[in-house]
Amino acid sequence: MATQAEQLPHLHLAELTAAQFIDIWKHFDADGNGYIEGKELENFFTELETARRGAGVDPSHASFKEKLKEFMANFDKNSDGIIEMSELAQILPAEENFLLCFREFVRSSSEFMDAWRRYDTDRSGYIESNELKGFLSDLLKKSNRNYDDKKLNEYTKTILRMFDLNGDGKLGLSEMARLLPVQENFLLKFQGIRLTVKEFDSLFTFYDKDGNGYIDEQELDALLKDLCDKNKMDVDSTGLVDYKKSIMALADGGKLYRTEMEIVLCRDSTL
Repeated sequence: MATQAEQLPHLHLAELTAAQFIDIWKHFDADGNGYIEGKELENFFTELETARRGAGVDPSHASFKEKLKEFMANFDKNSDGIIEMSELAQILPAEENFLLCFREFVRSSSEFMDAWRRYDTDRSGYIESNELKGFLSDLLKKSNRNYDDKKLNEYTKTILRMFDLNGDGKLGLSEMARLLPVQENFLLKFQGIRLTVKEFDSLFTFYDKDGNGYIDEQELDALLKDLCDKNKMDVDSTGLVDYKKSIMALADGGKLYRTEMEIVLCRDSTL
């Protein structure tokens, strides 16, 4: 039986705030991959229909499956069979929907990295929580959203609750990247070939021969091939091009820096 802390907040959609939405999302995105599918999706829709009807529903009933199909048609905008955070955020009232505002502003991984670098100026892989306010303010301005300081503070606190899990006042690149569309999330592309920090250090040092802290696009080709070979992955030239395109989203002027690559490729990175 779920404890009180684990129980889902009631789904009063017309009054839903961004903070409540995050609580709901975390409840159903059990594996934390940034989207819900399969059983996660069925559980969410069961709760949603129960909240709407004020009574229980039967997931095996034909009418439930038909309503789920309608729900997917309305919210699964790219028709990939999964629901991403920003797609589901459409249930939020417009004034609370800064998640969709983010998606409007940052549509690709390269745009995301351009925005991120304006705040992560030392390439540490995170931004301080006090810088987040400026990040959100820029975001809202670019999307022509009206807001006051009270609302900006509220959004800032909500983002911190989403991503600053250890309360150290820092927001990691790998966590914020979950707001990207799944097909643009460079982290998901490399889930099958994640390295330990020790393995990554050895590999990066080998290709960063001048020790300047970054590698260029030509060196990346060899690094990726080496990476796939080490992980016994049968990747053809088309697959390597796809991997390269994903990781080049991190590049700044054709340079791939150690810290940002570590976040993508290391399964036990502390960044």
